[in-house]
Amino acid sequence: MKNMTPKEIVKELDKYIIGQEKAKKSVAVALRNRYRRSLLPDEMKDEITPKNILMMGPTGVGKTEIARRLAKLIEAPFVKVEATKYTEVGYVGRDVESMVRDLVETSIRLVKHNRMQEKYEIAEQIAEEKIVEAIVPGKKRTSSIKNPFDFIMNNQYGGNQNKEESENDKSDLELQRDQVREQLKKGLLEDQLIEIEVNSNQNMNMMDLGNEAISISIGNIFGDMVPQKKKKKKVFIKDARKILREQEAQNLLDMDQVTSEALENAEQNGIIFIDEIDKIASPNFKGGADVSREGVQRDILPIVEGSVVNTKYGPVKTDHILFIGAGAFHTSKVTDLIPELQGRFPIRVQLENLTKEVFRQILVAPENALIKQNKMLLETEGINIVFTDDAADEIANVAFLINEQTENIGARRLHTVMENLLEDISFNISDMQEDTFTIDAEYVRKKFAETVYIDEIDKYIL
Repeated sequence: MKNMTPKEIVKELDKYIIGQEKAKKSVAVALRNRYRRSLLPDEMKDEITPKNILMMGPTGVGKTEIARRLAKLIEAPFVKVEATKYTEVGYVGRDVESMVRDLVETSIRLVKHNRMQEKYEIAEQIAEEKIVEAIVPGKKRTSSIKNPFDFIMNNQYGGNQNKEESENDKSDLELQRDQVREQLKKGLLEDQLIEIEVNSNQNMNMMDLGNEAISISIGNIFGDMVPQKKKKKKVFIKDARKILREQEAQNLLDMDQVTSEALENAEQNGIIFIDEIDKIASPNFKGGADVSREGVQRDILPIVEGSVVNTKYGPVKTDHILFIGAGAFHTSKVTDLIPELQGRFPIRVQLENLTKEVFRQILVAPENALIKQNKMLLETEGINIVFTDDAADEIANVAFLINEQTENIGARRLHTVMENLLEDISFNISDMQEDTFTIDAEYVRKKFAETVYIDEIDKYIL
Protein backbone atom coordinates (compact mmCIF):
# COMPACT_ATOMS: atom_id res chain seq x y z
CA MET A 1 0.00 0.00 0.00
CA LYS A 2 2.79 2.46 0.90
CA ASN A 3 4.19 2.19 -2.66
CA MET A 4 0.87 2.91 -4.40
CA THR A 5 -0.22 6.49 -5.08
CA PRO A 6 -3.93 7.24 -5.79
CA LYS A 7 -3.14 7.38 -9.53
CA GLU A 8 -1.54 3.93 -9.39
CA ILE A 9 -4.54 2.55 -7.47
CA VAL A 10 -6.88 3.86 -10.18
CA LYS A 11 -4.59 2.35 -12.84
CA GLU A 12 -4.90 -1.07 -11.15
CA LEU A 13 -8.69 -0.73 -10.96
CA ASP A 14 -8.77 0.20 -14.69
CA LYS A 15 -7.55 -3.33 -15.51
CA TYR A 16 -10.93 -4.74 -14.42
CA ILE A 17 -13.41 -1.83 -14.30
CA ILE A 18 -14.28 0.32 -17.32
CA GLY A 19 -15.37 3.93 -16.77
CA GLN A 20 -16.65 5.37 -13.45
CA GLU A 21 -13.52 7.50 -13.06
CA LYS A 22 -15.06 9.68 -10.35
CA ALA A 23 -15.91 6.69 -8.12
CA LYS A 24 -12.47 5.12 -8.60
CA LYS A 25 -10.81 8.44 -7.75
CA SER A 26 -12.82 8.74 -4.51
CA VAL A 27 -12.01 5.24 -3.26
CA ALA A 28 -8.32 5.64 -4.22
CA VAL A 29 -8.05 8.82 -2.12
CA ALA A 30 -9.89 7.16 0.80
CA LEU A 31 -7.45 4.26 0.63
CA ARG A 32 -4.38 6.48 0.49
CA ASN A 33 -5.66 8.47 3.48
CA ARG A 34 -5.56 5.25 5.49
CA TYR A 35 -1.87 4.88 4.80
CA ARG A 36 -1.24 8.56 5.62
CA ARG A 37 -3.05 8.09 8.94
CA SER A 38 -0.84 5.10 9.83
CA LEU A 39 2.23 7.38 9.69
CA LEU A 40 0.86 9.85 12.25
CA PRO A 41 1.67 9.85 15.99
CA ASP A 42 -0.71 7.76 18.12
CA GLU A 43 -2.46 10.72 19.77
CA MET A 44 -3.41 12.19 16.35
CA LYS A 45 -4.07 8.79 14.74
CA ASP A 46 -7.09 8.17 16.97
CA GLU A 47 -8.58 11.55 16.10
CA ILE A 48 -8.77 10.89 12.35
CA THR A 49 -11.70 8.76 11.22
CA PRO A 50 -12.21 7.39 7.69
CA LYS A 51 -14.42 9.39 5.31
CA ASN A 52 -17.15 6.93 4.37
CA ILE A 53 -18.37 6.83 0.76
CA LEU A 54 -21.91 6.62 -0.61
CA MET A 55 -22.18 5.38 -4.21
CA MET A 56 -25.37 6.15 -6.12
CA GLY A 57 -26.21 4.55 -9.43
CA PRO A 58 -28.36 1.86 -11.11
CA THR A 59 -27.60 -1.83 -10.79
CA GLY A 60 -24.76 -3.28 -12.87
CA VAL A 61 -22.65 -0.13 -13.24
CA GLY A 62 -19.76 -1.34 -11.05
CA LYS A 63 -20.48 -0.26 -7.45
CA THR A 64 -19.76 -3.65 -5.84
CA GLU A 65 -16.93 -4.48 -8.24
CA ILE A 66 -15.02 -1.28 -7.36
CA ALA A 67 -15.18 -2.07 -3.62
CA ARG A 68 -14.29 -5.77 -4.11
CA ARG A 69 -11.29 -5.07 -6.37
CA LEU A 70 -10.12 -2.38 -3.97
CA ALA A 71 -10.08 -4.79 -1.02
CA LYS A 72 -8.34 -7.48 -3.09
CA LEU A 73 -5.72 -4.96 -4.17
CA ILE A 74 -4.52 -4.23 -0.62
CA GLU A 75 -5.51 -7.64 0.86
CA ALA A 76 -7.79 -5.93 3.38
CA PRO A 77 -10.61 -7.74 5.21
CA PHE A 78 -13.69 -7.07 3.09
CA VAL A 79 -17.31 -8.06 3.56
CA LYS A 80 -20.35 -7.25 1.39
CA VAL A 81 -23.73 -7.14 3.11
CA GLU A 82 -27.26 -6.24 2.02
CA ALA A 83 -29.00 -3.68 4.21
CA THR A 84 -32.35 -5.35 3.49
CA LYS A 85 -31.50 -8.55 5.39
CA TYR A 86 -31.22 -6.73 8.71
CA THR A 87 -34.14 -5.97 11.01
CA GLU A 88 -34.63 -3.62 13.91
CA VAL A 89 -33.79 -4.98 17.36
CA GLY A 90 -36.87 -6.80 18.64
CA TYR A 91 -37.87 -8.26 15.24
CA VAL A 92 -37.02 -11.73 13.96
CA GLY A 93 -33.95 -11.56 11.69
CA ARG A 94 -30.28 -10.61 11.68
CA ASP A 95 -29.10 -7.74 13.83
CA VAL A 96 -26.77 -5.17 12.29
CA GLU A 97 -23.83 -6.08 14.56
CA SER A 98 -23.46 -9.34 12.63
CA MET A 99 -21.82 -7.40 9.74
CA VAL A 100 -18.88 -6.65 12.06
CA ARG A 101 -18.75 -10.30 13.17
CA ASP A 102 -18.66 -11.33 9.49
CA LEU A 103 -15.76 -8.91 8.94
CA VAL A 104 -13.83 -10.42 11.86
CA GLU A 105 -14.37 -13.95 10.46
CA THR A 106 -13.05 -12.77 7.08
CA SER A 107 -10.04 -11.17 8.77
CA ILE A 108 -9.30 -14.39 10.70
CA ARG A 109 -9.36 -16.41 7.45
CA LEU A 110 -7.12 -13.88 5.71
CA VAL A 111 -4.48 -13.74 8.46
CA LYS A 112 -4.60 -17.50 8.98
CA HIS A 113 -4.05 -18.11 5.25
CA ASN A 114 -1.05 -15.73 5.19
CA ARG A 115 0.53 -17.30 8.29
CA MET A 116 0.03 -20.82 6.92
CA GLN A 117 1.82 -19.80 3.70
CA GLU A 118 4.83 -18.93 5.86
CA LYS A 119 4.72 -22.34 7.59
CA TYR A 120 4.40 -24.41 4.40
CA GLU A 121 8.13 -24.94 3.94
CA ILE A 122 8.55 -26.57 7.36
CA ALA A 123 5.19 -28.36 7.06
CA GLU A 124 6.25 -29.93 3.73
CA GLN A 125 9.36 -31.43 5.35
CA ILE A 126 7.28 -32.92 8.19
CA ALA A 127 4.71 -34.22 5.69
CA GLU A 128 7.48 -35.83 3.61
CA GLU A 129 8.76 -37.68 6.69
CA LYS A 130 5.27 -38.90 7.55
CA ILE A 131 4.83 -40.24 4.02
CA VAL A 132 8.19 -42.04 4.26
CA GLU A 133 7.11 -43.58 7.59
CA ALA A 134 3.81 -44.66 6.05
CA ILE A 135 5.59 -46.39 3.14
CA VAL A 136 8.32 -47.97 5.33
CA PRO A 137 6.83 -48.34 8.82
CA GLY A 138 9.15 -49.07 11.74
CA LYS A 139 9.02 -52.51 13.33
CA LYS A 140 6.88 -52.64 16.44
CA ARG A 141 8.71 -53.70 19.58
CA THR A 142 7.62 -57.08 20.90
CA SER A 143 8.60 -58.17 24.37
CA SER A 144 9.38 -61.87 24.89
CA ILE A 145 10.02 -61.48 28.66
CA LYS A 146 7.48 -63.41 30.69
CA ASN A 147 8.82 -62.92 34.23
CA PRO A 148 11.53 -61.01 36.13
CA PHE A 149 13.94 -63.99 36.05
CA ASP A 150 13.87 -64.02 32.25
CA PHE A 151 14.67 -60.31 32.28
CA ILE A 152 17.75 -60.88 34.48
CA MET A 153 18.92 -63.86 32.44
CA ASN A 154 18.30 -62.00 29.18
CA ASN A 155 20.39 -59.07 30.31
CA GLN A 156 23.13 -61.34 31.53
CA TYR A 157 23.44 -63.66 28.58
CA GLY A 158 21.49 -62.34 25.59
CA GLY A 159 21.42 -58.58 26.11
CA ASN A 160 24.32 -57.75 23.82
CA GLN A 161 22.98 -59.98 21.06
CA ASN A 162 19.53 -58.31 21.12
CA LYS A 163 21.19 -54.90 21.07
CA GLU A 164 23.22 -55.79 18.00
CA GLU A 165 20.09 -57.15 16.25
CA SER A 166 18.09 -53.96 16.97
CA GLU A 167 20.94 -51.77 15.68
CA ASN A 168 21.12 -53.82 12.48
CA ASP A 169 17.33 -53.53 12.02
CA LYS A 170 17.58 -49.80 12.60
CA SER A 171 20.30 -49.33 9.97
CA ASP A 172 18.32 -51.45 7.42
CA LEU A 173 15.21 -49.33 8.12
CA GLU A 174 17.08 -46.04 7.58
CA LEU A 175 18.59 -47.42 4.35
CA GLN A 176 15.13 -48.31 3.02
CA ARG A 177 13.75 -44.90 4.02
CA ASP A 178 16.63 -43.09 2.29
CA GLN A 179 15.83 -45.00 -0.91
CA VAL A 180 12.15 -44.02 -0.61
CA ARG A 181 13.09 -40.35 -0.05
CA GLU A 182 15.11 -40.39 -3.29
CA GLN A 183 12.20 -41.91 -5.20
CA LEU A 184 9.80 -39.31 -3.73
CA LYS A 185 12.11 -36.47 -4.82
CA LYS A 186 12.14 -37.87 -8.36
CA GLY A 187 8.32 -38.13 -8.33
CA LEU A 188 8.28 -41.89 -8.97
CA LEU A 189 5.74 -42.80 -6.27
CA GLU A 190 3.03 -40.15 -6.82
CA ASP A 191 0.31 -42.66 -7.82
CA GLN A 192 1.00 -45.16 -5.01
CA LEU A 193 -1.70 -45.67 -2.37
CA ILE A 194 -0.73 -45.23 1.27
CA GLU A 195 -2.62 -45.10 4.56
CA ILE A 196 -2.20 -41.91 6.58
CA GLU A 197 -3.66 -40.62 9.84
CA VAL A 198 -5.69 -37.41 9.49
CA ASN A 199 -7.67 -35.22 11.88
CA SER A 200 -11.38 -36.00 11.91
CA ASN A 201 -13.47 -32.96 10.94
CA GLN A 202 -16.74 -34.25 12.31
CA ASN A 203 -18.42 -31.56 14.40
CA MET A 204 -20.62 -33.88 16.40
CA ASN A 205 -20.05 -31.84 19.54
CA MET A 206 -21.48 -28.53 18.29
CA MET A 207 -24.35 -26.62 19.89
CA ASP A 208 -26.30 -24.24 17.64
CA LEU A 209 -27.49 -21.13 19.45
CA GLY A 210 -30.24 -19.69 17.32
CA ASN A 211 -30.67 -17.56 14.23
CA GLU A 212 -27.26 -15.85 14.29
CA ALA A 213 -25.58 -19.17 13.42
CA ILE A 214 -23.46 -18.91 16.54
CA SER A 215 -22.24 -22.32 17.63
CA ILE A 216 -20.09 -23.44 20.51
CA SER A 217 -17.77 -26.41 20.30
CA ILE A 218 -17.70 -28.59 23.41
CA GLY A 219 -14.01 -29.18 22.62
CA ASN A 220 -13.33 -25.44 22.87
CA ILE A 221 -15.04 -25.24 26.27
CA PHE A 222 -13.12 -28.10 27.84
CA GLY A 223 -9.89 -27.44 25.96
CA ASP A 224 -7.52 -30.40 25.72
CA MET A 225 -9.71 -32.59 27.94
CA VAL A 226 -11.48 -33.69 24.76
CA PRO A 227 -8.74 -35.22 22.55
CA GLN A 228 -8.79 -34.53 18.83
CA LYS A 229 -10.18 -37.46 16.89
CA LYS A 230 -7.94 -39.15 14.33
CA LYS A 231 -8.94 -41.44 11.49
CA LYS A 232 -7.03 -43.50 8.96
CA LYS A 233 -7.46 -42.71 5.29
CA LYS A 234 -6.14 -44.35 2.10
CA VAL A 235 -5.00 -41.79 -0.45
CA PHE A 236 -2.53 -41.38 -3.30
CA ILE A 237 0.84 -39.93 -2.30
CA LYS A 238 0.27 -36.77 -4.38
CA ASP A 239 -2.94 -36.14 -2.39
CA ALA A 240 -1.39 -37.20 0.92
CA ARG A 241 1.29 -34.55 0.50
CA LYS A 242 -1.34 -31.78 0.28
CA ILE A 243 -3.45 -33.12 3.17
CA LEU A 244 -0.50 -33.57 5.52
CA ARG A 245 1.03 -30.22 4.55
CA GLU A 246 -2.19 -28.36 5.45
CA GLN A 247 -2.54 -30.37 8.66
CA GLU A 248 1.04 -29.76 9.81
CA ALA A 249 0.92 -26.05 8.88
CA GLN A 250 -2.24 -25.78 10.98
CA ASN A 251 -0.47 -27.47 13.91
CA LEU A 252 2.44 -25.01 13.65
CA LEU A 253 0.16 -21.96 13.89
CA ASP A 254 -0.14 -19.91 17.06
CA MET A 255 -3.90 -19.22 16.97
CA ASP A 256 -3.71 -16.64 19.80
CA GLN A 257 -1.31 -14.58 17.69
CA VAL A 258 -3.50 -15.06 14.57
CA THR A 259 -6.60 -13.88 16.45
CA SER A 260 -4.84 -10.84 17.90
CA GLU A 261 -3.46 -9.83 14.50
CA ALA A 262 -6.82 -10.44 12.77
CA LEU A 263 -8.73 -8.24 15.23
CA GLU A 264 -6.19 -5.43 14.72
CA ASN A 265 -6.41 -5.87 10.93
CA ALA A 266 -10.23 -5.73 10.99
CA GLU A 267 -10.25 -2.58 13.15
CA GLN A 268 -7.61 -0.65 11.18
CA ASN A 269 -8.01 -1.93 7.58
CA GLY A 270 -11.50 -3.48 7.40
CA ILE A 271 -13.94 -2.45 4.65
CA ILE A 272 -17.70 -3.07 4.99
CA PHE A 273 -19.72 -2.62 1.80
CA ILE A 274 -23.42 -2.01 2.60
CA ASP A 275 -25.42 -2.65 -0.56
CA GLU A 276 -29.10 -1.77 -1.15
CA ILE A 277 -28.89 1.02 1.42
CA ASP A 278 -31.59 2.89 -0.51
CA LYS A 279 -34.09 0.10 0.31
CA ILE A 280 -34.07 1.04 4.02
CA ALA A 281 -34.81 4.70 3.22
CA SER A 282 -38.49 5.54 3.71
CA PRO A 283 -39.72 8.31 1.38
CA ASN A 284 -43.28 8.21 2.74
CA PHE A 285 -43.18 6.33 6.02
CA LYS A 286 -46.64 4.97 6.83
CA GLY A 287 -45.84 1.99 9.06
CA GLY A 288 -47.07 -1.47 8.09
CA ALA A 289 -44.57 -3.58 6.14
CA ASP A 290 -41.94 -0.82 6.35
CA VAL A 291 -42.11 -0.59 10.13
CA SER A 292 -38.49 -1.64 10.70
CA ARG A 293 -36.80 0.43 7.95
CA GLU A 294 -36.05 3.50 10.03
CA GLY A 295 -35.20 1.26 12.98
CA VAL A 296 -32.49 -0.48 10.89
CA GLN A 297 -31.02 2.94 10.04
CA ARG A 298 -30.92 3.84 13.73
CA ASP A 299 -29.21 0.51 14.52
CA ILE A 300 -26.62 0.97 11.73
CA LEU A 301 -25.83 4.51 12.91
CA PRO A 302 -23.79 3.66 16.07
CA ILE A 303 -21.73 1.08 14.14
CA VAL A 304 -20.87 3.59 11.40
CA GLU A 305 -20.21 6.33 14.00
CA GLY A 306 -17.93 4.07 16.02
CA SER A 307 -18.81 1.63 18.77
CA VAL A 308 -17.59 -1.62 20.32
CA VAL A 309 -19.07 -4.89 19.05
CA ASN A 310 -18.55 -8.11 20.98
CA THR A 311 -17.49 -11.10 18.90
CA LYS A 312 -16.46 -14.61 19.91
CA TYR A 313 -12.82 -13.58 19.35
CA GLY A 314 -13.10 -10.46 21.55
CA PRO A 315 -14.40 -6.88 21.38
CA VAL A 316 -13.92 -4.94 18.11
CA LYS A 317 -13.97 -1.14 17.74
CA THR A 318 -15.61 0.10 14.55
CA ASP A 319 -14.20 3.68 14.68
CA HIS A 320 -11.69 3.16 11.86
CA ILE A 321 -13.52 0.66 9.65
CA LEU A 322 -14.25 2.11 6.19
CA PHE A 323 -17.94 1.89 5.27
CA ILE A 324 -19.00 2.10 1.62
CA GLY A 325 -22.74 2.44 1.09
CA ALA A 326 -24.36 1.79 -2.28
CA GLY A 327 -27.81 1.97 -3.76
CA ALA A 328 -29.74 2.74 -6.94
CA PHE A 329 -31.86 5.48 -5.28
CA HIS A 330 -34.40 5.37 -8.12
CA THR A 331 -37.52 5.25 -5.88
CA SER A 332 -35.99 7.10 -2.92
CA LYS A 333 -33.42 9.86 -2.45
CA VAL A 334 -30.37 10.18 -0.22
CA THR A 335 -32.28 12.81 1.75
CA ASP A 336 -34.82 10.12 2.73
CA LEU A 337 -32.18 8.56 5.00
CA ILE A 338 -32.15 9.87 8.57
CA PRO A 339 -29.96 13.01 8.78
CA GLU A 340 -27.47 11.44 11.23
CA LEU A 341 -26.78 8.59 8.80
CA GLN A 342 -26.42 10.98 5.86
CA GLY A 343 -23.77 12.86 7.83
CA ARG A 344 -21.75 9.70 8.30
CA PHE A 345 -21.31 9.30 4.52
CA PRO A 346 -19.67 12.63 3.61
CA ILE A 347 -18.35 11.54 0.19
CA ARG A 348 -21.13 11.14 -2.40
CA VAL A 349 -20.40 9.66 -5.81
CA GLN A 350 -22.91 9.45 -8.65
CA LEU A 351 -22.09 6.58 -11.01
CA GLU A 352 -22.98 7.01 -14.66
CA ASN A 353 -25.19 4.88 -16.88
CA LEU A 354 -23.27 2.64 -19.27
CA THR A 355 -23.06 3.70 -22.93
CA LYS A 356 -22.55 1.55 -26.05
CA GLU A 357 -18.84 2.39 -26.07
CA VAL A 358 -18.47 1.32 -22.42
CA PHE A 359 -20.25 -1.96 -23.20
CA ARG A 360 -17.81 -2.57 -26.05
CA GLN A 361 -14.81 -1.87 -23.81
CA ILE A 362 -16.15 -4.30 -21.17
CA LEU A 363 -16.30 -7.00 -23.86
CA VAL A 364 -12.69 -6.62 -25.04
CA ALA A 365 -10.54 -4.42 -22.76
CA PRO A 366 -10.31 -5.79 -19.15
CA GLU A 367 -8.01 -8.64 -18.16
CA ASN A 368 -11.11 -10.73 -17.47
CA ALA A 369 -12.91 -9.52 -20.64
CA LEU A 370 -16.17 -11.32 -21.36
CA ILE A 371 -15.22 -12.39 -24.91
CA LYS A 372 -11.89 -13.74 -23.60
CA GLN A 373 -13.70 -15.78 -20.93
CA ASN A 374 -16.07 -17.42 -23.41
CA LYS A 375 -13.31 -18.13 -25.94
CA MET A 376 -11.21 -19.90 -23.28
CA LEU A 377 -14.20 -21.95 -22.10
CA LEU A 378 -14.86 -23.31 -25.59
CA GLU A 379 -11.15 -23.87 -26.29
CA THR A 380 -11.19 -26.52 -23.55
CA GLU A 381 -13.21 -28.67 -25.99
CA GLY A 382 -11.09 -27.86 -29.02
CA ILE A 383 -13.33 -25.19 -30.59
CA ASN A 384 -11.73 -21.86 -31.51
CA ILE A 385 -14.26 -18.99 -31.57
CA VAL A 386 -13.24 -15.85 -33.48
CA PHE A 387 -15.13 -12.61 -32.76
CA THR A 388 -14.78 -9.94 -35.44
CA ASP A 389 -14.55 -6.25 -34.46
CA ASP A 390 -18.00 -5.50 -35.86
CA ALA A 391 -19.41 -8.44 -33.82
CA ALA A 392 -18.21 -6.79 -30.57
CA ASP A 393 -19.84 -3.52 -31.71
CA GLU A 394 -23.11 -5.30 -32.45
CA ILE A 395 -23.15 -7.21 -29.14
CA ALA A 396 -22.63 -3.91 -27.29
CA ASN A 397 -25.44 -2.33 -29.34
CA VAL A 398 -27.83 -5.22 -28.60
CA ALA A 399 -27.08 -5.07 -24.86
CA PHE A 400 -27.60 -1.30 -24.82
CA LEU A 401 -30.92 -1.51 -26.73
CA ILE A 402 -32.33 -4.29 -24.52
CA ASN A 403 -31.43 -2.24 -21.42
CA GLU A 404 -33.21 0.77 -22.91
CA GLN A 405 -36.31 -1.15 -23.96
CA THR A 406 -36.68 -3.32 -20.85
CA GLU A 407 -35.15 -3.09 -17.38
CA ASN A 408 -31.72 -1.44 -17.18
CA ILE A 409 -29.51 -4.01 -15.43
CA GLY A 410 -26.22 -2.48 -16.56
CA ALA A 411 -23.24 -4.63 -17.50
CA ARG A 412 -25.03 -7.79 -16.34
CA ARG A 413 -27.02 -7.58 -19.57
CA LEU A 414 -23.85 -8.55 -21.46
CA HIS A 415 -23.82 -11.94 -19.70
CA THR A 416 -27.40 -12.59 -20.88
CA VAL A 417 -26.57 -11.56 -24.45
CA MET A 418 -23.37 -13.66 -24.60
CA GLU A 419 -25.10 -16.75 -23.20
CA ASN A 420 -27.92 -16.51 -25.77
CA LEU A 421 -25.43 -15.84 -28.56
CA LEU A 422 -23.29 -18.92 -27.84
CA GLU A 423 -26.06 -21.24 -26.66
CA ASP A 424 -26.41 -23.20 -29.95
CA ILE A 425 -22.63 -23.54 -30.37
CA SER A 426 -22.17 -24.77 -26.79
CA PHE A 427 -25.05 -27.24 -27.12
CA ASN A 428 -24.00 -28.71 -30.48
CA ILE A 429 -20.26 -28.69 -29.82
CA SER A 430 -19.96 -32.49 -30.02
CA ASP A 431 -21.52 -32.57 -33.54
CA MET A 432 -19.46 -29.73 -35.02
CA GLN A 433 -17.14 -30.72 -37.88
CA GLU A 434 -14.99 -27.57 -38.07
CA ASP A 435 -12.55 -26.48 -35.32
CA THR A 436 -12.91 -22.72 -35.94
CA PHE A 437 -16.14 -20.77 -35.79
CA THR A 438 -16.38 -17.06 -36.72
CA ILE A 439 -18.98 -14.76 -35.16
CA ASP A 440 -19.64 -11.52 -37.07
CA ALA A 441 -22.18 -8.71 -36.82
CA GLU A 442 -24.59 -10.47 -39.21
CA TYR A 443 -24.67 -13.59 -36.98
CA VAL A 444 -25.42 -11.42 -33.92
CA ARG A 445 -28.23 -9.55 -35.72
CA LYS A 446 -29.88 -12.80 -36.86
CA LYS A 447 -29.67 -14.23 -33.36
CA PHE A 448 -31.43 -11.25 -31.76
CA ALA A 449 -33.73 -10.26 -34.64
CA GLU A 450 -36.87 -11.11 -32.66
CA THR A 451 -35.60 -9.86 -29.30
CA VAL A 452 -34.42 -6.36 -30.19
CA TYR A 453 -36.52 -3.93 -32.14
CA ILE A 454 -35.53 -0.50 -33.45
CA ASP A 455 -38.16 2.10 -32.61
CA GLU A 456 -39.80 3.50 -35.71
CA ILE A 457 -39.73 7.25 -35.27
CA ASP A 458 -41.56 7.97 -38.55
CA LYS A 459 -44.96 7.51 -36.88
CA TYR A 460 -44.20 10.39 -34.48
CA ILE A 461 -43.47 12.85 -37.33
CA LEU A 462 -46.49 15.06 -38.24
